[in-house]
Amino acid sequence: MSISSHLAQINQRIHAAAHQAGRDPATVRLVAVSKTRPSADIVEAYQAGQTVFGENYIQELVPKLAEVSEAVEWHVIGHLQSNKVKYIAGQVALIHSVDRISLASEINRQWGKLGKICNILVQVNISGETTKSGTTEAGAIQLVRACALLRNIRVRGLMTMPPFFDDPEAARPFFAGLRRLSEAVTAENIAGVDMAELSMGMSGDFEAAIEEGATLVRVGTAIFGNR
Repeated sequence: MSISSHLAQINQRIHAAAHQAGRDPATVRLVAVSKTRPSADIVEAYQAGQTVFGENYIQELVPKLAEVSEAVEWHVIGHLQSNKVKYIAGQVALIHSVDRISLASEINRQWGKLGKICNILVQVNISGETTKSGTTEAGAIQLVRACALLRNIRVRGLMTMPPFFDDPEAARPFFAGLRRLSEAVTAENIAGVDMAELSMGMSGDFEAAIEEGATLVRVGTAIFGNR
């Protein structure tokens, strides 16, 4: 199957899951995870109507920024080292993986040099797995508060990666937990903070994530095939 037919299938499933949850499908955006894929695949997906692409590694993203001339919206979805921020300053629409204030400060500094504002999500390690990046559930509100004080950053929501399960239903409590945390952050009324986005759900479990409130689902394998 082609990338375009895979995309059509995924979009159909997104619509169905949103309807199932009584949500407007337009409130859910698909982030095509293009890590390890050549620029040609991104262009092919773009021509099939996909506009948002998520990259995990800055060393892969930088050449693609130069190679892909189409009007794609780039998101950083992987663990980001502070010393790599300068290479993407002003060139990505959203960073999903801000998990510490030192990283937020460097993003603020680099975007500040350009007189621009960077939209970010705070990554929460909702499962508490030692192998996963992310701030703790308890530390999330504190991190959001600290980020809110930085002039060139806007906190737009939260992101998580639950443990891997064969059964997508097993991931549902983690998605629900992130939604509750988002509601708790909203209740704090922190100036300049907007919990518009919940980035959660991947190829194997995005329908459950949508039913629990995801606004951004990160799908790679189901679009581009196995790496």
